[in-house]
Amino acid sequence: MLPFFNFGGDMKKMKVSVGSPADLPQAAHQLLNFANDKKVIAFFGEMGSGKTTFIKAICQQLGVISPTSSPTFALVNEYITAKDDLVYHFDFYRIKDEKEAIDVGIEEYFYSGHYCMVEWPEKILNLLPKEIVRVTIEIGNDLRNFTFQYE
Repeated sequence: MLPFFNFGGDMKKMKVSVGSPADLPQAAHQLLNFANDKKVIAFFGEMGSGKTTFIKAICQQLGVISPTSSPTFALVNEYITAKDDLVYHFDFYRIKDEKEAIDVGIEEYFYSGHYCMVEWPEKILNLLPKEIVRVTIEIGNDLRNFTFQYE
């Protein structure tokens, strides 16, 4: 894993580059430390960039004991941790409009105080809480480059 950079100013920003899947747990740990008390984390990246794989690593860091998988067809999966906490994992790739997210009760999830991992958040931008952590994943030369940021 390559070093991270923390940028100053009002916007908090950190960059992490990962060279192999073995580095994902450390990147997940860095993200959770960076997020501090923010529980809604939105993942931006092209198809195949590793959003679901990274979310699985984050869930491991959070102590999730239930199986994790992409909720592409269910929209949301609920996971439980060893401490009986809940983690929600959303995938909005297949939704046609924001109403579908509203129909599953998205606001209740976002304001529940539990971690919410959101894939394809660009499909529901108007519904996201103001305070989210944005994770952008870019594919580089044999690397996955992660940018974590919030205001």
